Amino acid sequence: MTSMATWVAPMRPHRREISLAVAVGLGCALLAAKAIPLTMGSISKALAPLCINGAAATGSPLDKVEVIASHALPNVPGKRVTIVRVFYGPAGFTRAHRHAGTVTAYVTKGEIRSQLAGGPIETFGVGQSFFEPPGSTHLVSANASSTEPAELIAVFVADEGAQLTTVIE
Repeated sequence: MTSMATWVAPMRPHRREISLAVAVGLGCALLAAKAIPLTMGSISKALAPLCINGAAATGSPLDKVEVIASHALPNVPGKRVTIVRVFYGPAGFTRAHRHAGTVTAYVTKGEIRSQLAGGPIETFGVGQSFFEPPGSTHLVSANASSTEPAELIAVFVADEGAQLTTVIE
């Protein structure tokens, strides 16, 4: 058997450089992995202005929108998928609004009342989903309960840099 020192010594200079580059790359990846929670928080703060436009858009101080992830779609140039979690406190709601692109929503807690312009008011429970075509007006988006919180996950597919939600004044 040969020792590590014996094995490394005969390496050509370019092999040592490659080995060093691999080691440094792995070290950087480890450091980046430890920083991901901070990075996602920073990303959420940076993307929050894209999620909603307009003062007092929600009906309760318990209502909030949290960006979970946002990625450019490499197979659809100029488009981005953004996933958000919407929390509604008891009796919480979002004022009438429009979204850039398409939205698919999935209820994860409680019940959500929803109405698109020209459609009926519908109530969706845990495990149910609904779809909003591009440019549609979302007249009602609200927690169906005045005592329990509700939550949904919304998946947006929109143009890169688009304002995802615009409140209708």
